[in-house]
Parts: sequence; structure tokens; C-alpha cells
Amino acid sequence: MSDDKPHSSNGSSRKSLWSKIIQIFTGEPKSKEQLVEVLNDAEDRDLIKPETKQMIEGVLEVSDMRVRDIMIPRSQMITLDINDPLEKSLPIIVDSGHSRFPVINEDIDNIEGILLAKDLLAYAFNQQQEECTIAKIIRPSIKVPESKKVEPLLKEFRSNRYHMAVVVDEYGGVSGVVTIEDILELIVGEIEDETDEEIEEDIKYLAANVYQVKSLTELDDFNDFFNSHFDEDEADTIAGILLHQFGHMPKKGEEITINNFSFKVTAADNRRIQTLHVTIPKNHLVNNKSND
Repeated sequence: MSDDKPHSSNGSSRKSLWSKIIQIFTGEPKSKEQLVEVLNDAEDRDLIKPETKQMIEGVLEVSDMRVRDIMIPRSQMITLDINDPLEKSLPIIVDSGHSRFPVINEDIDNIEGILLAKDLLAYAFNQQQEECTIAKIIRPSIKVPESKKVEPLLKEFRSNRYHMAVVVDEYGGVSGVVTIEDILELIVGEIEDETDEEIEEDIKYLAANVYQVKSLTELDDFNDFFNSHFDEDEADTIAGILLHQFGHMPKKGEEITINNFSFKVTAADNRRIQTLHVTIPKNHLVNNKSND
């Protein structure tokens, strides 16, 4: 039998990919662009999954970022006042669904510490006899400058076992907060848990001519539902249309009107729009209508 049996294309692909990786790490020049090229080639050859490529690209992206690029800005912070009775703070804690809260002293630039919601449990079940006040159970807050690199911050989060830091500007004023989850989401994508607000449907009827819409609703589904004609070559989702029109990442509460449809951002962070309220023109007919 002849030994001239052709090698499998998959084996050749892996060998070629490995050669490129060796070249990157032993040769010149070394650059992230070269690494991205290898990742793209590996994905095209089905050697790595798109999710794996996305995670590696997330790691590369994080290495260039500073805290100010990912922080939750002060305008979107949910805080508690150390001077308020616990009865006043509890509705804020419950409604937000968060597990950690910066505790201020009247002014957001005066942060006294961080409240962990779980620290209230001992008092709720009468394991502590003394009266519970926020001041008694808050933990120290960690402050980091806006200019700090994200990568070393992630290492500090892990080694020091804290999950939230207060971000300050060059004058010592509070710019926002950053959590370990904010960093991890850059790498692995959005992390949702059972406390996150759920919308079972992408498009949900609210009242009159107002609908609640997930920002990642496919544009063709949006057009089909609302009998609208947004350009599907311009974006894949309704969020893409809004970002193009806004020209920036909108904050919660910002509004815009496009083709007689009014859009209000009802949930967003500094990286993505999450949910919208869409007000359709009067007498405009839609294909579906849920009254749930």
C-alpha cells in the first residue's frame, strides 16, 4: 500500500494554526492584531467555537480598558443614606434586587461604606437582639481612581475578596462604582440571575398605545409586530437603530422619536440598552396585541 495517504484537512488546519501561534509568541512583530487574526482563522476552520473566541477577545479588550470605561456612573448609582432608618431603606433594597449598596452620608461624595444585603439576615431572624441600623453593619468601602487599569483591579477583587469599589476622580469626588460582575461580563457576556428583571416576551403590551420592548428584539420581528418599516440593512436589532440615531450610549430616561414612533430608554447601563417603552402613533394598527 502506498504511504502517500493525504492528511485530513482538520489535521492540516490544526498544524497551520499551531504554526501561526508559535510564530506570534516567538517571532516579531508581536501584536494583538496578529492574535486576533489567528483567532479569526481558527473560528473559520471550526477549531474553536464563536463563544471561545468572544471570551478571548473579551480578555484582550479588558487589558486595554480603564475603570472609567466600565463603571456605573454616579447618576445611575443606587445608594442608601446612613442617617435613614432601616424601614426607609428596605424598599430600596428589595426593589433594586442588588446585593451591595454604597452608603452615603447625605451627599453622594461622602460614602461611608458598603452595605451587603445578606448582613441584614441575622437581624431579620432575630439572631441579633440589638436594634439594627445601617451604621452598625456597613463594611469599609474600597476606592479606586478612574484611571486605574481594569486588569489589575480584577486581580485585586479576587485576591482581597471584595466585589465592589467606589470610583473617584482626580479631585476625590465620586464618579461611580464598579463591580467584579461588570468586569466578568466583558469577558463572558451578560450574567443574569434570578433577581434580574424578566420580561417573558420581547414585546409586551402595557396600556393605550405603549409597549415594553426588549432592546435586543430582532428588527424584522419588531417591524412585523408593529407594521413598521425600520431599515433592516441598518441594524439587526431595535437597539441598533436607536444607537445609530442617538449617536451615543443613552441613559435611562432618554427619549427619541423615529418615524413617528417614540422610544424611551427604561433600563440601561454604561454598555448597553436593556429595555424600552415604545409609544406607537395614534390609530396605528399592529399585528399582535397582548393584554397580559
